[in-house]
Amino acid sequence: MNARADVVPADKANLVLTRTFNAPAALVYKVWTDPYHLAQWWGPHHFTNPVCEVDLRPGGVIRIHMKGPDGQMYPSNGTFKEIVENERLVFTSTYDSEDGVTMLEALNTVTFTETDGKTVLTLHAQVLRATEAVLPALDGMEEGWSQSLEKLADLIASASAD
Repeated sequence: MNARADVVPADKANLVLTRTFNAPAALVYKVWTDPYHLAQWWGPHHFTNPVCEVDLRPGGVIRIHMKGPDGQMYPSNGTFKEIVENERLVFTSTYDSEDGVTMLEALNTVTFTETDGKTVLTLHAQVLRATEAVLPALDGMEEGWSQSLEKLADLIASASAD
């Protein structure tokens, strides 16, 4: 039986971030869902993604293994629950230990709302469960997602300039 904590402190259970991109929703959505582009922006600054797989369909897998600047790997796996092209993505994501135990599970909802050629992206990350070992890492969840979205903005700006 795996030891796990199914209770996450309320102040760490939900994160909502909103960013506006000077690009149409179709472009923002593509950069979010295409594995080539996703690998370029996912994760905090100085992290890379040697594994980035996207099976973009309900029930399809999203697998991203981030590599930190110190060389440590952070494997993440998830499943797409809902997909509305250019409008909405709902998917789970997990962080798994080296022995395959799920240490963190989140439900992520991303919406893309276009107005006058600009896209408002809203990310809602809801922590469903976490082991005690990863609770300190939740303190960095907002910063990590914010840095990811900064990298996404840079990638979209360079794509829009092409």
